[in-house]
Parts: sequence; structure tokens; C-alpha cells
Amino acid sequence: MTVLLRGGQVVGAGVVRGLDVRVDDEQGIVVEAGVGLDAVGKELVVDCGGLVVAPGFVDLHVHFREPGGEDAETIESGSRAAAAGGYTAVCPMPNTSPAADCASIVEYVWRRGREVGLVDVFPVGAVTAGRSGERLAEMRGMHESAAGVRMFSDDGDPIPTAALVRRALEYVKAFDGVIVEHAEDPSMRDGDMHEGRTSALLGLSGRPAVSEEICVERDLALTAMTGGRLHVAHVSTAGAVDAIRRAKATGLAVTCEVTPHHVSLTDDAVRSFDPLFKVAPPLRSQDHVDALRAAIADGTIDAIATDHAPHAPHSKDVEFAYAPCGMTGLETALGVVLAELVEPGVCTLARAVELMSTTPARILGTGDHGVIDVGRAANITVFDPDAVWTVDPTALHSRSRNTPFAGRKLRGRVVHTMLRGAFTVRDGQVVG
Repeated sequence: MTVLLRGGQVVGAGVVRGLDVRVDDEQGIVVEAGVGLDAVGKELVVDCGGLVVAPGFVDLHVHFREPGGEDAETIESGSRAAAAGGYTAVCPMPNTSPAADCASIVEYVWRRGREVGLVDVFPVGAVTAGRSGERLAEMRGMHESAAGVRMFSDDGDPIPTAALVRRALEYVKAFDGVIVEHAEDPSMRDGDMHEGRTSALLGLSGRPAVSEEICVERDLALTAMTGGRLHVAHVSTAGAVDAIRRAKATGLAVTCEVTPHHVSLTDDAVRSFDPLFKVAPPLRSQDHVDALRAAIADGTIDAIATDHAPHAPHSKDVEFAYAPCGMTGLETALGVVLAELVEPGVCTLARAVELMSTTPARILGTGDHGVIDVGRAANITVFDPDAVWTVDPTALHSRSRNTPFAGRKLRGRVVHTMLRGAFTVRDGQVVG
């Protein structure tokens, strides 16, 4: 059967225009796009008037906790949250238990994602065995596995030594792999929040911005030395984005991502001592937030990734200093981006879609996502850019409730999501 998405504003190639899109759900591809397409036979016609039709979002950075942390999230519950947020592809990080550091574990994650069938799950492999920071993991084996891993990270921890970063960057060049760095100097990451005026007032230990900046400068120098490919995860400081901006100007093969919470919240949120606002890297001061927004505006930042990090309620219901870092984000990302970046004019709607879909798909190296075009896979999200809703943690699909946006009104909500032409979300409800 075919499905006709009629009357929507289609985003693609940096422009927004009124188009109808015809999808063949058996072939899983877009078969026609144009203005005023007529319905064919028993075709399902979906009215998209007033809605935006965009390529499905691609999240380069999520934590689905499986295997080992299923009390906080599973691949199934995380996939449901992703589909509800408009995502068609996600990249789970390897800080599971056991760590995703070999072919058997990344294949398990990949196959489980296929069994659930709500989003394409592209596991990120560990850079070091057991994420111990001591010796390289079996990266080629993970790449040659059924999962076809292309991105590698010890996320949750930085790669501790320059020698290991160098070897990793050199090693993955053989199969065009990407090293994803959690950029913090290992000797300066013991604090509970951003080091600055607010941390001093609250009496909490701080993580200085320079911790991130030292690590970024180190890795950029090693990328230049090796000719490898580097992706900097969850950039949060002015100095880090400035270093990346300068590196890009020299032609260095570096990309970076920013999270919705780092462009919308500041360390002032920690004044409540609510562990929901504890995250790594920490929420920064307003000057850093302003620098991140400027880097989005000038094109330095390549992608918006959620760093969706669910925690079971009991683990966050402790004193701030003892709480784990992390926030959920898959179901709130679109609303935050529209409210904090598009509405105030930091970036256009088309640029927001590039950040959430087109460019992440290119970094990941998947041609099946990030574009709406005839003959290409029909991985699509349809959202209402004007829908106003209040974040209710109990209504979200994640197993965990640790959203920093609880009770906040957001603008923009997903109505439909399609994975290869099949609805995974229909009229705001996850299918299956």
C-alpha cells in the first residue's frame, strides 16, 4: 500500500517548501514528491496541513543501558522514546555492563534494535577494552560484525592518554572509522557542577571549563598529526567551540555535537540542588551557553544530540553530590530546539533539521537517513511546530523520569514517524 503525506511543509536541502510526498510502505521508499498529487486507488491519505514533514531525526548519542542497566532503560523502551521524539536512527553508547567492546555485544545491541523495529539502532563501540583506558578494544572486529560499527567512544569517560588517542585515530583510518571523545581532562573531573560563581555560592565542588578545553586541544592536535577522524561529544564550553572552529578553518576532519540542555539551561538551575540538573559535562554559565548558540548560528556545531541518559528514580533521589550524572532527552529535544533556537532566531527551521537529521546521518555514514528524496528510504518525521505542551515525566515512554524539563511548556510535537515507510508513531501514539 502507498501512503500520501499531503499538504505539509517539507524540509530538505536547507529549504522549506510545500510538497506532497508519496511513500510505498512495501518497498519502504519515497516514490513521488510534488505539488497537488492525486490519491491513487485505496491509498492512505494523511493530512499534513500545518505540519512539517522532515527526514527522521538521527541521534548520535544515547544511552539505552542494555545490557546490564535495564532498570533504567532497555533497547525497547529507549526505541519507543526515540520514535515518539521523531527519531528514526539512534547510536547507543558503549558504557553498558558489560561494555560494548567486542563483536558479540555490539551485535546483540544491533539485533535487539532490529527485533524491536521502531528505530535503526547503530551501536557505538568502545575504544578501549572494558572502557578501562588501558588498551584498544577489538574495533576492527566490531566494524566487521553484523552491526557494522563505525563510531567508537569510551563515553562516560575520556580516553585518558594522548598515546591511546593517537593509536585509536590511526587504527580506525583503515575503515573510515570515527573516534568520539568525551572531552574532559581525567585529572579535573571530580566536581559536581560547573566551576564558577554559582558553585562558589552553593559550596559545591566544580568542574572547570578548562578541563574540557585541554582535552579538545589535545585531541585536535592528534587528529592533525594522524589524519584520523574526530567527533567531539556534547561540547559545552566557549573555549572548546572556539578551538574546533579554528581547527575546521584549517581543514581538519573534526565534527562536534551539542545537547539541547547545554543550549537551554545554565548552572543557575543547580541552585535548587535538584539532582535532575546534574550532568556531565555540567550545565555551564550563561557566557558558555551564548557561545554555543553562536557556534550553532555560524555553522561550527554540526549536530544536536540528546545524550539521553536515563536513571532509575531511586538512583537520582539522593543528595546532589551522590547522584549520577545524566538527563533524559529524546522526547523533549524537538520542543527545546524549536523553543530555544528556532523561535528566538538563533537558527532557521531548515538549519535545525540539518542539525538533528541531515548532518548526523552524514557523520554516521548512513545514506538511509537524513534526506527525503524519491527512491530513498522513507525515514520521516511529521511534527506540529506550533503545538504547545507541558512536559509530564510520567507520560514519557522512557523507563526513567529524570528530565530537567518537567513541568515546562515546550512548542513543537511529533505527530507521525515512519521507519522505511511504516508508521512507528501515528497521530502521536507509538505503534506496537
